[in-house]
Amino acid sequence: MTVRAGRFLALCCAAAICAAASSVAASPADLPAPAGTPLLTVDGAIARSNDAGRAVFDLDMLQELPARSFRTSTVWTEGVREFTGVPLKALLERLGVDGPVSVSATAINDYAVEIPADAIGDQAPIIAYHIDGATFSRREKGPLWVVFPYDAEERYRTEVTYGQSIWQLDRLTVRP
Repeated sequence: MTVRAGRFLALCCAAAICAAASSVAASPADLPAPAGTPLLTVDGAIARSNDAGRAVFDLDMLQELPARSFRTSTVWTEGVREFTGVPLKALLERLGVDGPVSVSATAINDYAVEIPADAIGDQAPIIAYHIDGATFSRREKGPLWVVFPYDAEERYRTEVTYGQSIWQLDRLTVRP
């Protein structure tokens, strides 16, 4: 091989390595860093992260995910309210979680509950970030609340489901 051919081969290899590295760095699988105040941190058995193996979300990032709204009453609020948020399953899918998992949900006061795999469906629960179209404060059980459509089906009106409806949510740990 001539010196010229060797240099050309080395240049091609370097270009290929740079292209591969840049495509990995810009992969759509990567999560952007939150620009606003972090509201939710997810760790455990996740494939995508933005903070040393954890996924940290601000409100805008949560609102970019598929949303679901439903009207329901709760045992904690008066009347029927409209809740809007990201289905827990959609959030898990965004994080590259495959297969059935359970989730430990923790509130800002360290109260924690387990949400088993069989309680996580395509449409419920949601991680609500709006009540009646507006964000809600800690005083109003916010800024995030795990909510089920309690009025939709009898199975959502149980003490177990009420116990999984954690408000002031700020952390999730995913377990296989």
